[in-house]
Amino acid sequence: MKGCAKLVSYLLLGVSIILEVFGSLNLKLSNGFKKIGPTAFTLIGYFLSFYLVSIVLKTLPLGLVYATWSGAGTILTAMVGVILFKEKLNSKGVIGIALLIVGLVILNTAK
Repeated sequence: MKGCAKLVSYLLLGVSIILEVFGSLNLKLSNGFKKIGPTAFTLIGYFLSFYLVSIVLKTLPLGLVYATWSGAGTILTAMVGVILFKEKLNSKGVIGIALLIVGLVILNTAK
């Protein structure tokens, strides 16, 4: 049962990360909270993301959860910026993202 709970926690963490990226995407679209739809989606995305993180923290350690949530969220948000908003990512940005990925893999595979 313990392995199943851990798997569910990682799945919920993944959903939480996606919701955080969704909230960040809508934050950009909200035009400084001047557009009601994206503003509402921002608040909903962030609320649900934090709610799921609070559930995940019952099973997984805080440091691992927060590092994974913030690191993966940063990577995905940067990708959304490049894909949807045509933002530029220079070589230092690519190296930074690669280092984040390596760090997250190491952190999540450490015993």
